[in-house]
Amino acid sequence: MECNPPSKISDQERQLALPLDQVIQVMRQAHGHDLSSFDKVFLAKSLERRIGGAVAEEDTAAYLRRLAEDRTEADALRQSLNIGYSEFFRDPLVFALLEKLVLPGLVEAKGKIVPTELRVWSAGCSDGQEAWSVAILLEDLSAAHQRPVPFRIIATDISDAALGSARQGVYDHPAVQNVRVKHLRNYFSAEGAGYVVASRLRERVDFSTYDLLDGRSVCPPVSLYGDFDLILCCNLLFYYRPEIRLKILDKVCRALCPGGYFVTGEAEKDIVAQHDGFCAVASPAAVFQKKK
Repeated sequence: MECNPPSKISDQERQLALPLDQVIQVMRQAHGHDLSSFDKVFLAKSLERRIGGAVAEEDTAAYLRRLAEDRTEADALRQSLNIGYSEFFRDPLVFALLEKLVLPGLVEAKGKIVPTELRVWSAGCSDGQEAWSVAILLEDLSAAHQRPVPFRIIATDISDAALGSARQGVYDHPAVQNVRVKHLRNYFSAEGAGYVVASRLRERVDFSTYDLLDGRSVCPPVSLYGDFDLILCCNLLFYYRPEIRLKILDKVCRALCPGGYFVTGEAEKDIVAQHDGFCAVASPAAVFQKKK
């Protein structure tokens, strides 16, 4: 997920924030959508866009009436809160740290005597670029190790459309502009106006539906168990209320193996730094390690 983090609320947004509790109530009672987990400023701005742009209602009261009666509009509002965006090797500092320090250390540890599987979770993976980027680095490192190290990447999202795109693994030229030429050559094939992810990477990545707010589980069911060596959850925390952010971070902490690593977004570093389960690896990069 991606968007600029919620900023201080404006006068107009403060006016819109007044019926937020009513919007939440209507969405829950009439349509079964629970919006109570979202950050109020983010929710107010999304509501403003729907009222002032997509549906052009005159006031919030009229919109509330429409919201209660129109399932299509309710679904559209809920969908507007799922802002998915990703890039290959998006944060240069983070991926440099992963490539030069974090992943080599994990590969070396897993490759001793009898190689054991290295496990990664890309949470909120959107169209898959993040998962494929980590897979490329791990494939390079594993191939260069004296004992090839098996690895598995579990990539999850709540959007079926995003997961469908991720599974296809087809990207146009602008989408791969951050991918090195050698990686394009080794891990993609040119088809038509774009590039397709190579089959040997596809064998390493599983895409599945999973809601991070699901309180019934600590990790995606497809992973069978947690114990991840690395979890990436970028540009997602700031969409939620503080108590929900804490629940997500608690879940991530439980799903990591002792000493495992956690990567978040640049704008979310301070949120993670306040959690007592993590310590920063190399400031200012948004990379943390679970305290042992």
